[in-house]
Amino acid sequence: MDSPQNSITRLDDRIIKLQRWLSSHPYSHPERRSYLLNLIDVRLDRHKLLHTNEDLDNVILHLTEAVLLPLRRSDLAVIFCLSVLAKALLVRFLATRQSGDLESSIQYFRHLLNLDLPLWMRKDVMGGLVVALSSYAAGLEAGSTIHSTEVLVLCRELLTLYSPGDHLVDAILILKHLVIAASRESWEEPLDQVIEYMREAMEMCPSGSHRAAIALAETLTTRFARTSSIQDLEEAIVLVDKVVSSQPLGDEQNPDKLDALFLASQLSVIRFEVYENSQNLEGAISRIRDTLVYHPSGHNRHSILVQDLAHLAKKRSSYFHLTMLPQSACSDTSQEMGASALQLIGTSDGGQVGWDATIDVRRACSLTTIDQQIQNLHELLSGTVTGTSRYLCALADWNYTKFERTDDITDLEKSIEWRQIQLASASRDPTLQGRLTDLALDLLRVSQRSHTILFLEESISLLRYAIQMGDVGVQGTQGVFHRQALNVLHHCLLRRWRLIRHREDLDEAILLLQKSIDHESGNPPDKLEVACAWANLARTTAHPSVSTAYQIAMSWMQRSLIFSPTLHTKHAQLTAIQQVNKMPLAYVSYRVEAGHLEQAVEILEQGRALLWSEMRGLRTSIDRLSVANPALATKLATINRDLETLTMSIPLEGIGGTDWSSAQAEGGMDMFGQLLKKQRTLLDQREILTSQIRALPGFENFLKTPSFDTLRAAAERGPVIIVNHCEWRSDILIVLHHSPPFLITTPEDFYNRANELVDRLLDTRKKHRLESLQYQRTLLSVLKELYELVGQPVISKLRELNIPEQSRVWWCPTSVFCSLPLHAMGPIPSQDKVKMYFSDIYISSYTPTLSALIKSREPGVQTSDLPSLLVIAPPDKSLPGVIKEIGVIKQVLESSIRNSILEEATSENAAETLRHHRFAHIACHGVLEAGKPFDASFMLQGHDRLTLLNIVRSQLPAAEFALLSACHTAELTEGSIADEALHLTAAMQYCGFRSVVGTMWAMADTDGRDLAGYFYKSMFSSEDQGVPYYERSAKSLRDAVQKLRREKRVGLERWVNFVHYGA
Repeated sequence: MDSPQNSITRLDDRIIKLQRWLSSHPYSHPERRSYLLNLIDVRLDRHKLLHTNEDLDNVILHLTEAVLLPLRRSDLAVIFCLSVLAKALLVRFLATRQSGDLESSIQYFRHLLNLDLPLWMRKDVMGGLVVALSSYAAGLEAGSTIHSTEVLVLCRELLTLYSPGDHLVDAILILKHLVIAASRESWEEPLDQVIEYMREAMEMCPSGSHRAAIALAETLTTRFARTSSIQDLEEAIVLVDKVVSSQPLGDEQNPDKLDALFLASQLSVIRFEVYENSQNLEGAISRIRDTLVYHPSGHNRHSILVQDLAHLAKKRSSYFHLTMLPQSACSDTSQEMGASALQLIGTSDGGQVGWDATIDVRRACSLTTIDQQIQNLHELLSGTVTGTSRYLCALADWNYTKFERTDDITDLEKSIEWRQIQLASASRDPTLQGRLTDLALDLLRVSQRSHTILFLEESISLLRYAIQMGDVGVQGTQGVFHRQALNVLHHCLLRRWRLIRHREDLDEAILLLQKSIDHESGNPPDKLEVACAWANLARTTAHPSVSTAYQIAMSWMQRSLIFSPTLHTKHAQLTAIQQVNKMPLAYVSYRVEAGHLEQAVEILEQGRALLWSEMRGLRTSIDRLSVANPALATKLATINRDLETLTMSIPLEGIGGTDWSSAQAEGGMDMFGQLLKKQRTLLDQREILTSQIRALPGFENFLKTPSFDTLRAAAERGPVIIVNHCEWRSDILIVLHHSPPFLITTPEDFYNRANELVDRLLDTRKKHRLESLQYQRTLLSVLKELYELVGQPVISKLRELNIPEQSRVWWCPTSVFCSLPLHAMGPIPSQDKVKMYFSDIYISSYTPTLSALIKSREPGVQTSDLPSLLVIAPPDKSLPGVIKEIGVIKQVLESSIRNSILEEATSENAAETLRHHRFAHIACHGVLEAGKPFDASFMLQGHDRLTLLNIVRSQLPAAEFALLSACHTAELTEGSIADEALHLTAAMQYCGFRSVVGTMWAMADTDGRDLAGYFYKSMFSSEDQGVPYYERSAKSLRDAVQKLRREKRVGLERWVNFVHYGA
């Protein structure tokens, strides 16, 4: 096969020979027309290779001469030349945009159609005229018209010339060209009619007509861009999917398949933009990654795909709170994606801000830059018609950004003016709903500034029109623009209700929130925020929908929890919506207010420690199920195990943590996409399996939220005291095993005083050392006020309930109380004037939830071996007291239990060795990482760390008790959520230890030795024979702390530090 250069050389030689013949023979020579036609064919071939206008010009000259030559035998040759001339003029017009060429082409085509042509030539001529007329229409200025009837008649007649199995693809491609013109405002009816003609042609096409399917998909996409018809978008996707899936792409790449693959990727991005949810986001990412494999760097589509991928990466990072860019750009594609992502946030390589910058970039600009962008847009607007709508929109956005900076109402009014102009100039804009919403928002802001209702009324009217467009199917109710219009109208109606107090406005505003929640677009966290806003508004206004709103919000909280795949992303999701995390406490207060105390307890159990509860559900006991249906039990155990492994997987670096151009492991998905898909599949399987299990007799409530009758079992060994800290109302509930809950009401300032207490304590701890006089004084004042707020009323109620002193009680705190030492409240006045604290009267323990406490009392693996204690104590020069601590343990337990010392501890051998011991004692540094609760850890040998996540992954069914002689083991990491109780002590309890002793802050090195001696002497004494060791641990800790206070006379901050969790 000739190379392109050889082909050009060969064609040039042929042209020279033909020209020599023509120049050496007279004009009247009978073969002259044949030689001209040969020369025309050669020049057309040369034009296809070089795309030069010179070849086209010569072709047209030769054709003109051929037409004008005298007739010899038949005029068919002249007719053929004239048809080729018409097409050549059309081709030259498309290359040079010379209107004279197009007009002559149309004139020749029309003339030819009036002649008696062979069928093949009539098809050719008629198709050419359709293309010429559509090209003419596409080049018209706005407001011009063309007789579309002629085009539609031609299209209809053109289809009649074809028969089934004929080359209908040509006709479809001609019709597709017409759609470019029909998409103009003046061609509304032809657009729909032409698409119907294309459908007819498609039905007559033989199977496998990929080019025809792609053309129809492109025309449907064109109409979608005009009308936002979701049906057109979905049909286009189905069409290209059939082409893509008809046969896999191999080494010999089919151009039709590549076009379909590219179009499919673009349609997937469009669908995501319509719905804005994670399912379509991941689908789009997968599509683009697939497409990039066949469009490498240097391909004309490559940069488009990379930019799309960067845009979607930014969206994914927002949804799942991930690092946006890969840590190391290990390929050209990942580097390009990084550059594209920077462009998406508004900067180019030179750091210049574009006129179409995002809102975040606009807000970061200086006032000078903002003014410059406004000036640039004015210049662009005056110099072009193309892109006018985009420039008007950008002008409105930049003027609003300027208003945010200057607070000058004039800038806001200019923003409104530009939006109004844009709306007037683009009545069929597919983003019209969004544009109307933007204008309505600006009008709402003017109303808020001017305190006039006129602008508010106009805003409401615009939004009603935008929503109506969706309701009647003009632009669809499924898209994100429709949901945005619902949300903004809600705010407008709410503002008008606050101004004039018409109940109808409030009712409609609340109804709009419900519609927004039910909307097809959006993700669970978005809907959760709306549901919480609904609940808050309904309660504030005493609306009858309060209870419904809270129930829906609780439901979406559960859905939001499973929205993210791993513990890290789940926690990031919860942290990002911390205001929402207060909703369960508000719902509890609402139920308490209504006198429904049992429901209040159930709601609190459902709405806090969400991560621990979800993980505990994956380790639910299947013993009963194994007896009833072994097959279902095995399936459930497998799914739970897979889900647990996935949920506890280490977060991936960046968006999926992979090179974006790497080979596709599964359908174009990167690692994060695969993680999401696997999670969704497992969750679906688990839901089906759970339904099957609930159909079994006696399993109707399997994995359902526990009822109060179940939860009160937590109080079997003593009362559980719940402190619900909520701005609506705060309450203390006491749960007993044999009766309904008891309520202790709190003073009106309870909420604010508790906030002030924890702020004072934490602030002083940050500024001063724990042993400092300042911290001693602060802690003393906090404990005293805490006794007044909580301790005194609780002790009174416990005495009223005949709960004997020295009994055990469990604290289940919420919110700020998770950081307050409730067990040490006091001092409490006594007759002998000896300082007493709460722990001197009642033996205190803590539990994150009632279910966790119930779980800690379930029968475990029974062993007949002598109990064994594992001491994890890596040598550390900064902790000299650890050596003495080990010595004390050996001395105290020498004849009681076996003990093993693990000094060269690593994260791997520590986790494994724990499995073989019922008791554990960890003496080392405890480390917290701000904002990273799963990185809280014990410092081991060689700077290795046993992290919270390492611990959570372990399953220790035989474990009973652990003493964590390390700093911060029961302290919340800064930036984490209080009600999630993400600390090392809770992690030890989750992995199997029934009781755990931890620390609320840093501990003194010598306290480990002293506490261990007192604690183990008490725990392994003969005093409590018959009581499981883990149930003795709370009293043993209390006794040990009392000895620290009275014999060692340690400071307040040292003995208050130690807390007991679990049974």
